[in-house]
Amino acid sequence: MASNAIIQYTSSSSSLPTHIYDVFVSFRGEDTRNTFTDFLFHSLRTKGINVFKDDEDLKKGESIAPELLQAIQVSRLFIVVFSENYASSTWCLRELAEICNCCETSPSVIIPIFYDVDPSVVRKQSGRYEKAFAEHEKRFGEDEVKMEEVQRWRQALTQVANISGWDIRNNLTRRSAQETCIVIN
Repeated sequence: MASNAIIQYTSSSSSLPTHIYDVFVSFRGEDTRNTFTDFLFHSLRTKGINVFKDDEDLKKGESIAPELLQAIQVSRLFIVVFSENYASSTWCLRELAEICNCCETSPSVIIPIFYDVDPSVVRKQSGRYEKAFAEHEKRFGEDEVKMEEVQRWRQALTQVANISGWDIRNNLTRRSAQETCIVIN
């Protein structure tokens, strides 16, 4: 059961003083903030898991990027909620690349959740993911540094999509999302 894995991992890692959050959730707000992700946050917190939530834990008036990156760096476990528009967000992709960087430098776990998107679409970057990357490449095409960042995003997507996770497709209703969070928890 996923919740037992999360609880066991966060409990056994509690001796690490550099971690402030048990869990960091990366998600595309417009796709899942008021549905699945909201229930996920609630379920994790109900279990006593300290989870970073951007609209609550970011300080007002602070720059978003450094605060998010810092929250990733001080988290023990990562849940990535892939959805239809995840790859269209440069913020989501930057978070994902930073999550992968953190996992290379310290023992961390990534749990991918494929919310209303086929895991192979994420892994192969086809469909909406292909279109999103075409837009990123068009936008950053003249900037070599930005294009290298786009390549890191592609690698991060492939890396995380290759991890066994949860595939919860078929336009989940609010009740189904809630039930799924209970199972995860």
